[in-house]
Amino acid sequence: MFARIRRPLIFAVAVLAALVIGLILYTGRDNARLAETDLAGVKPSIQPPATELVPVINIAEPTDWGNETPKAAPGLKVTAFATGLDHPRWMTLLPNGDVLVAETNAPPRPQTGLVDRIMGLLFARAGAGGKSANRITLLRDRDGDGRAETRSVLVEGLNSPFGMALVGDRLYVANTDALVVLPYRTGDTRITARPEKVVDLPGGYNHWARNVIADPAGKRLYVTVGSASNIGERGLELEERRAAILEVDPATRSQRIYASGLRNPNGLAWEPIKGGLWTTVNERDMIGGDGPPDYMTKVEFGAFYGWPWSYWGGYVDKRVRPERPDLLEYTKRPDYALGPHVAPLGIAFATSADLGPDYENGAFVGLHGSWNRKPASGYKVVFVPFGADGWPVKDRKPIDLLTGFLTKDGKARGRPAGVIVDGKGAVLVADDVGNRIWRVSR
Repeated sequence: MFARIRRPLIFAVAVLAALVIGLILYTGRDNARLAETDLAGVKPSIQPPATELVPVINIAEPTDWGNETPKAAPGLKVTAFATGLDHPRWMTLLPNGDVLVAETNAPPRPQTGLVDRIMGLLFARAGAGGKSANRITLLRDRDGDGRAETRSVLVEGLNSPFGMALVGDRLYVANTDALVVLPYRTGDTRITARPEKVVDLPGGYNHWARNVIADPAGKRLYVTVGSASNIGERGLELEERRAAILEVDPATRSQRIYASGLRNPNGLAWEPIKGGLWTTVNERDMIGGDGPPDYMTKVEFGAFYGWPWSYWGGYVDKRVRPERPDLLEYTKRPDYALGPHVAPLGIAFATSADLGPDYENGAFVGLHGSWNRKPASGYKVVFVPFGADGWPVKDRKPIDLLTGFLTKDGKARGRPAGVIVDGKGAVLVADDVGNRIWRVSR
C-alpha cells in the first residue's frame, strides 16, 4: 500500500523539479536594457530594482579553445603560459619568478533542498561542478620564453585552497574553512610538511573561496570571506564573520572583522601610491540585469558596505527582513563600479607591469562573467586607470585588456579568474574553464 502511495508522490515531485529546473535553465527573456559600461565607473547609473521571482539564468556553456586564444588589446599579444591544469583559480608570484597556482574547486555543497540541487546543476553547467584537485602547483619558466616548461605539485591534500601569501619563509594558504601555514624556502618544488592551522574560517554554503594577503610589514594577514547566501535568506545567524574581510594576527592566532557588508569579496591588492588595501566584490543577484554593479573599493577599517540591507552606499534592498534603516547613515559607498553581474575576482596593480604607457597606473581586474544577466556581462580582463592621487580616474570607464572568452553563439571557451603581474612585467590570467594560464605582454 505504502509503495503504491510513494510512487505517484515521487513521480509528482520529480516532474515538479524538472519543470522548475527547465523553467530556470531555459528562460529566454532578457533582463537588461543598459550597456555593461553604463554601470561602470565612479558614478554608475544605478537602476530601480526588478525583482525576479524566477531568476534569469544565462550561464555560458563551456567549450574548448581548440587553436584559438583570447584577444589582447592593440599593441599587446597573448600566449599560453601553462596548459592542462585542473580548474586553475588563483596565483601568486614567488621572489625567484616561479608562479604558484591553486588548482581548486568548490567543496561539496550541502543538498538541503531543491534550490541547492538546482544550484549544483548550474555550477556543473558552468564547468565548476567537478571534484576539487585541492593542490597548489608550482610553475617555472626556466628559459624566460614566457612559457612554463616545468611544473611540480608543491602542496596537496588541501581543502578547496584559494589565496596564498608568502611572508619570509612561511607560506600561508586560505582553505575554504581555515587559514593554514607551511614552511617554504626559495626554490622549493615540494613541501612535505603538514599544514599548520592558524585560525578557523567560516565555511559551507555559498561563496567558498577565501583569499589572503599580508600587509607590507608582514605582521597582519587579511582574509576574504563571502556570504553564505544571496541576501541573508538562509538566516543571518549563518553570516557571522562572513561577507567580510578579517584581519588575522598570525603571532597570536587571533582575528577580528576588519570591514563588513561586503557580499562576496575576492581579490586583494595594495595600491602603490597611497598604500591602501583594495578588494573586488560580487554584489547580489535577482533584482534585474542592470544592477546593482559589482565593484572594487578601498577597504577602510571598520567600514560597513551595506550587505545585505542595501547596496552602492544606501539603495535599500526591500527583500531583506528584518529591515535595518538605522544602518544607512553608517553605510560606505564603494569607490568604483565594474558593471552589473560581471563577477570580479582577481585584481593586480600595474606597479611592475610593462605593457606600455596606457597601462602604467591602474589595476588589472579579472571579470569571471555573469550568470544572472542576459545578455551576458564580464568574461574578460579589464584595466581601471588610476590617477596620481591613488584613486580611479573619475571620468574613465574600464578598458578591455583581454577579451574573446565567449564565442559568437555565447559559449565560454574560458573564464578569467586570478590575475597577477609576472617577474618580466607581463600579466598572467588564470582561466578556470579553459584550464590554462594566459600571458599578456607587449
